[in-house]
Formats: sequence, C-alpha cells, structure tokens
Amino acid sequence: MWSPRRLQALFLVLGIFALDRWTKWQVETHLGLYDTRVVLPGYLNIVRSENPGVAFGIFAEGASQTRTFLLVGVSLAVLGVLAAMLWKIEAQDRTTGFSLSLISGGALGNVFDRVRFGMVTDFLDFHVGPYHWYVFNLADSAICVGACLMILSILLTGKAHPPAAAKEAGV
Repeated sequence: MWSPRRLQALFLVLGIFALDRWTKWQVETHLGLYDTRVVLPGYLNIVRSENPGVAFGIFAEGASQTRTFLLVGVSLAVLGVLAAMLWKIEAQDRTTGFSLSLISGGALGNVFDRVRFGMVTDFLDFHVGPYHWYVFNLADSAICVGACLMILSILLTGKAHPPAAAKEAGV
C-alpha cells in the first residue's frame, strides 16, 4: 500500500511543510510586523508581512471572511487533487512526482496558515536596489519551483511525461 515512492513523496511533503512552519515561526517570534533585517545589502531582506490574499498579493485588499473561506476551500480542493495524483505516483515519472510533492508541501504550509490565522506570513524580500519583488515564503518557493520543474520537463520533452508503466511497456 505505501510503496517506497509514496513514502518518499510523503516525507518530502511533510518536510517542506515542517520547514515552512519553522521558518514562519522564527519570523513571527523574532520580528514585529513589517520589521526588516538586512541579509544581503541591496539584494535580500527578511521582512515580516502578512498576506490575506494569494500569490503576488492578489485578493489581499480589504478584509473579508468570505475571501478567507473561499481561499481555504479552493486550497483544500487543490490539495485533494494533488493528494490523489501523488497517491498514483507509481504511474508518473520521477520529475512529475517530485514536482507534485514540492507543490503539495507548499500548498499544505499555506493552507495551514489560512485555516489557523486567516492569512499567510511572508518574509523573503528579494530586490535589486529599490526594485523589490513581492515578499514571499518557503511554501511559495516550493510551489513555484515545483511548477517550474514540471513546465521545464514538459518543454524539454515536448510533451507531458507518459506514465512509467507505459514507458516500461514501450508504449
């Protein structure tokens, strides 16, 4: 029932979740809201911010319980789809399984925050001089890296990877 690949995926998902929660906890306990710590002058700051919306500050304007409820609902639905896909990891190539695990771990970290706090703590502030990217967190990074790996894999092969069983059968 729990194949080695399923267990690897589960440990990666839980590892990303744990690392994301730990980093957010560190920021939440050591920095006040909007406090800044310079890490690499001119390039990287740690800035505690709270994002009630989604990526890139979308839906962050205005306070609304409905928004939080909808974001949690959509996030849980996405997590359900990802879990179903990961359950069938044996039928997927390694890159797809790894990508889905990264995305799932990040999504789990952010949905946990939304359920518990109604918002997500962001803290990584990359910039070049005065030009700042949106502040984000480790969960966001895992989601983006997973999605980019999946897209890159599709672009490099010219198609989505066939299931591993089809490869072995020569289909």
